[in-house]
Amino acid sequence: MPSQVTVLAAFRPLEPHRDDFLALMRTMIEHTRKEPGCAAYDLYTDGDGGYHLFEIYSGSEALQAHRDTAHYRHFRANVTDILDGDVDVLVLSGIDTER
Repeated sequence: MPSQVTVLAAFRPLEPHRDDFLALMRTMIEHTRKEPGCAAYDLYTDGDGGYHLFEIYSGSEALQAHRDTAHYRHFRANVTDILDGDVDVLVLSGIDTER
Protein backbone atom coordinates (compact mmCIF):
# COMPACT_ATOMS: atom_id res chain seq x y z
CA MET A 1 0.00 0.00 0.00
CA PRO A 2 1.49 3.38 -0.95
CA SER A 3 2.52 5.68 1.85
CA GLN A 4 0.65 8.97 2.13
CA VAL A 5 2.69 12.03 1.12
CA THR A 6 2.25 15.46 2.70
CA VAL A 7 3.64 18.59 1.06
CA LEU A 8 4.14 21.91 2.80
CA ALA A 9 4.98 24.84 0.52
CA ALA A 10 5.66 28.43 1.58
CA PHE A 11 5.36 31.44 -0.73
CA ARG A 12 5.94 35.15 -0.28
CA PRO A 13 4.50 37.07 -3.24
CA LEU A 14 5.84 40.51 -4.02
CA GLU A 15 3.31 43.04 -2.73
CA PRO A 16 2.33 44.42 -6.17
CA HIS A 17 1.65 40.82 -7.31
CA ARG A 18 -0.35 39.49 -4.36
CA ASP A 19 -3.59 39.43 -6.37
CA ASP A 20 -1.81 37.70 -9.28
CA PHE A 21 -0.52 35.06 -6.88
CA LEU A 22 -3.96 34.50 -5.39
CA ALA A 23 -5.49 34.18 -8.87
CA LEU A 24 -2.93 31.50 -9.75
CA MET A 25 -3.67 29.73 -6.46
CA ARG A 26 -7.43 29.80 -7.04
CA THR A 27 -6.90 27.98 -10.33
CA MET A 28 -4.57 25.47 -8.67
CA ILE A 29 -7.00 24.81 -5.84
CA GLU A 30 -9.94 24.35 -8.22
CA HIS A 31 -8.13 21.80 -10.39
CA THR A 32 -5.96 20.03 -7.84
CA ARG A 33 -8.79 19.20 -5.45
CA LYS A 34 -10.39 17.22 -8.31
CA GLU A 35 -7.31 15.02 -8.83
CA PRO A 36 -7.96 11.39 -7.84
CA GLY A 37 -4.98 11.09 -5.45
CA CYS A 38 -5.43 14.45 -3.71
CA ALA A 39 -6.86 14.24 -0.18
CA ALA A 40 -6.18 17.89 0.79
CA TYR A 41 -5.04 21.08 -0.92
CA ASP A 42 -5.49 24.07 1.37
CA LEU A 43 -3.97 27.56 1.33
CA TYR A 44 -3.30 29.55 4.51
CA THR A 45 -1.85 32.97 5.24
CA ASP A 46 0.39 33.87 8.16
CA GLY A 47 -0.96 37.43 8.20
CA ASP A 48 2.50 38.84 7.44
CA GLY A 49 2.54 38.51 3.65
CA GLY A 50 3.35 34.81 3.57
CA TYR A 51 1.18 32.00 2.23
CA HIS A 52 1.41 28.33 3.11
CA LEU A 53 0.03 25.45 1.10
CA PHE A 54 -0.87 22.18 2.83
CA GLU A 55 -1.21 19.23 0.46
CA ILE A 56 -1.92 15.54 1.07
CA TYR A 57 -1.65 12.86 -1.63
CA SER A 58 -2.40 9.15 -1.48
CA GLY A 59 1.22 8.37 -2.40
CA SER A 60 4.25 9.44 -4.38
CA GLU A 61 2.57 8.37 -7.63
CA ALA A 62 -0.32 10.77 -6.98
CA LEU A 63 2.13 13.59 -6.20
CA GLN A 64 3.99 12.94 -9.45
CA ALA A 65 0.70 12.82 -11.37
CA HIS A 66 -0.11 16.25 -9.87
CA ARG A 67 3.24 17.62 -10.97
CA ASP A 68 2.60 16.32 -14.51
CA THR A 69 -0.67 18.24 -14.92
CA ALA A 70 -1.03 21.24 -17.21
CA HIS A 71 -2.29 23.44 -14.34
CA TYR A 72 0.79 22.64 -12.22
CA ARG A 73 3.16 23.35 -15.11
CA HIS A 74 1.31 26.63 -15.81
CA PHE A 75 1.56 27.63 -12.15
CA ARG A 76 5.29 26.90 -11.93
CA ALA A 77 5.97 28.79 -15.16
CA ASN A 78 4.14 31.89 -13.93
CA VAL A 79 4.71 32.07 -10.17
CA THR A 80 8.50 32.47 -10.02
CA ASP A 81 8.61 36.05 -11.26
CA ILE A 82 5.99 37.29 -8.79
CA LEU A 83 7.60 35.89 -5.64
CA ASP A 84 10.05 37.46 -3.22
CA GLY A 85 12.45 34.52 -3.17
CA ASP A 86 12.13 30.83 -3.86
CA VAL A 87 9.25 28.55 -2.96
CA ASP A 88 10.15 26.66 0.20
CA VAL A 89 8.88 23.08 -0.17
CA LEU A 90 8.93 20.15 2.25
CA VAL A 91 7.81 16.73 1.02
CA LEU A 92 7.02 14.42 3.93
CA SER A 93 6.30 10.70 3.81
CA GLY A 94 4.09 9.19 6.46
CA ILE A 95 5.57 6.74 8.94
CA ASP A 96 3.36 3.93 10.15
CA THR A 97 4.23 3.31 13.79
CA GLU A 98 2.79 0.83 16.22
CA ARG A 99 0.71 2.31 18.99
